Amino acid sequence: MSNEAGMVNSGEVSVVTSPGARAAAWAVKVKNNASYNVYNVIAVVIGDAGTIPSEIGKQMQAVNLAESFLQQGTLPAGAYAVMSRVGDKNVFYATP
Repeated sequence: MSNEAGMVNSGEVSVVTSPGARAAAWAVKVKNNASYNVYNVIAVVIGDAGTIPSEIGKQMQAVNLAESFLQQGTLPAGAYAVMSRVGDKNVFYATP
């Protein structure tokens, strides 16, 4: 599939970092919907298979890029996602 600029949309995401740097991403658990596609989330530590992830730190807000910016989000509390920082926003992509 191509867009207007002739670029192929592969559905892949890539991150470019400088030497010695790393792309920052965290596993998070959705606590509740704050507004539209913005959710209150908390970081979690993934343990051994068969164990429930442990919540760590304080809640923060993150934008779900899988949902409309113009409608109330429908992602249920308790959903898990991988969140990263883009500019001054926390973002994740999760479908209900």
